[in-house]
Amino acid sequence: MKNSLLIIAVILSAHYFGNAQETQQVKDSIAITQQKVKEDKLNLKEDKDQLKQIEKAEKERRKAAKAQKKIDKELKKKEKLAKAIASKKKGVKKSETKIRKLQSKLAKGKSKGKISPVKEMEINQKINKLELAIAKDKEKLTKLEQRQ
Repeated sequence: MKNSLLIIAVILSAHYFGNAQETQQVKDSIAITQQKVKEDKLNLKEDKDQLKQIEKAEKERRKAAKAQKKIDKELKKKEKLAKAIASKKKGVKKSETKIRKLQSKLAKGKSKGKISPVKEMEINQKINKLELAIAKDKEKLTKLEQRQ
């Protein structure tokens, strides 16, 4: 009987101490879980801050790219305008040289008497037409220079 009581006492004490350890483990696991939740909240906050910084940097990069694109566009516009001005000046000079050549041809023809009145009239019409073209080109040139 003593042995059986002793065995029962040992079993009950083992069971009691075993449950006591499990309760401690449950409390420890709850504490660990709460600690992990706190760490996760901190990590989440840090991640949000990093995300905000990344978005801010991306926004600044897009803004800088937009400004650079605007500068490039203005530069192209100025280059195009300078090219148009140079082209108009070249066209005016070319027309003026044509007029001089036609006038010298007309003067030579008149002095030698080899030019017919019809041919003289055609040359004068060409000269007048070129002078009108020069006047228009000069107007366009002044407008272009004002834009510059």
